[in-house]
Parts: sequence; structure tokens; C-alpha cells
Amino acid sequence: MAIDWAEKRAAYKRDGVVHIPGLLDRNQLAETLKAWEWSLANPTPANAPLLKRDGAPLFYNDSFHPRVLDGYRDMLDGSPIPAACAQLWGTDPVWFIYEQVFLKEGGDTRRTPWHQDGSYIPMDGEDNAVAWITFDPLRREDSLEFIPGSHHGPMFNTSAFDPKDDTRPIDDRLPLPRLPDFEAERDRHEIVSWAVEPGDVIFFHFRTMHGGAPTRPGQRRRTLTLRFFGERTHYDPKAAKSLPNFPDMATKLKPGETMRAPGFLRLHPKETMPLPEAAMAG
Repeated sequence: MAIDWAEKRAAYKRDGVVHIPGLLDRNQLAETLKAWEWSLANPTPANAPLLKRDGAPLFYNDSFHPRVLDGYRDMLDGSPIPAACAQLWGTDPVWFIYEQVFLKEGGDTRRTPWHQDGSYIPMDGEDNAVAWITFDPLRREDSLEFIPGSHHGPMFNTSAFDPKDDTRPIDDRLPLPRLPDFEAERDRHEIVSWAVEPGDVIFFHFRTMHGGAPTRPGQRRRTLTLRFFGERTHYDPKAAKSLPNFPDMATKLKPGETMRAPGFLRLHPKETMPLPEAAMAG
């Protein structure tokens, strides 16, 4: 199925989120799953104990592996995902930041609270994207939810993902307003989600407000997120925590300076998906 990239680019700019069905073919999906499995086989030391659930429901996530490119480099080089980022932004090149893997299975797990990824990441700008990939089919009501257009609004503080209070920040000293209780006021917001199949990819801006549905007994949810930035991205040291495998940006960049650092993998999207001149002008 041909993708109308002009329409997707306009939607991404307007809504901060787009769903692209069937972006990954069978082989590309298999390579992406292999990368996810590498992460499960090579957990970071802090998160390795979390895989030992002793029969209890599992909600596992891991990220920022210092050797991530050992398991992800080949997949990223051959994937259409970086080229899709370039199409959505209308500009090339694309830099890979980090991975995050999720596994939910074995029983009830609570929903992922509403939050913006940008409040955790020391960068901001027009050209950034999270690629969200599922390896299991999900109904719309079991999928990730978004508030379209929220990337145009304020950046809120982080969520500590506290079961007693989803709005509690990790660090309340940050000069960011506290998260509203979006879940308690769902009827006041437009909320979108999609049924997704393996091979689909959802792209969303770092600032887009989103949250995940809970899982129920018998469900298994394997998901992978990949984060990228492009030309119009700058250093913004607002984050409550530094990501362990980020280059030491605090000593190399001043707030507002364009993001460039040799520690990030630069990808060449035109080699996997030609970018028409007309599209790039959009």
C-alpha cells in the first residue's frame, strides 16, 4: 500500500502523532523483533532482576543499554523507520538516540500513566520522533492513547509513575508545571488510539501526551520504542535525569544549541527510502 507522505507529514505537524499501517514488511519486522529479543537476553544490570517474576504478573521495561548498537545497528541500517522520520519532518538526516523495550504478561498490569517523553529527555525541537512498534496485535482499547495537538501546548513535569498519584513528578524542583490528572478528566480531551497489527508503526513527537492501556489475564504485550532526532533539534537540559548512554552534553553544549554529538548514530534514510525533492520541500 502506497503511503501518502504529504498527508502523514501534515498530520504529524498538526497532531504530533500518526499511525502508519504495514510500514515493516515480514523480514523487517523479524529483524526488529530480533533486536527486541537481544534486549531481553541482555538486560541492563539494574533491570535484570525484574525478569524474575516468580509467577507474578510481569511489567518489564528496560532502556539505554550501553551496547545497544550491538543488537540494533544492523536492524536500524536496513529499517524504513529512519526514512519515515525524515519524511514526517521533511528533512534529512536522522540520528538514533536510544531504545526502550516493554513486556507485559501473566495477569493484570496497570495502565501506563499519561506523560510526555520530552520531559525526560534533554533535547527539544521540531524534528524528533518516537517510533512505537508492537509484536502482538492489539485492539484499539488495548493500544497506546494520545491527545492530538498536545505537542503544541506546554511541557509538563515528569511522572514518577506512582500508583498512588500519577501526577507526582520525579523531581518537583524542575521549572515545569505539574501534570494534570488527564485520566480523571478524559471527557475534557480528544483522545485517539488505533488497533495495531505487527508491522504497523506509530510515530509521535516527544511532547505529545500519551498513556498506555492496562493488560488483562491472558494478554501478552511485547513492544519496542525507538527514539530519533533531526536537524531542527536543540539541547534543552530540563530533564529530571540524565540518560546513562547520552554523550556528556552538559559540558559540550549550551541550552538552545543545535544537537550534534558523535555518541549518536547518524542514519542515512535515503538509502532505504528515497526522499523525493517535492516531499523534502514540504
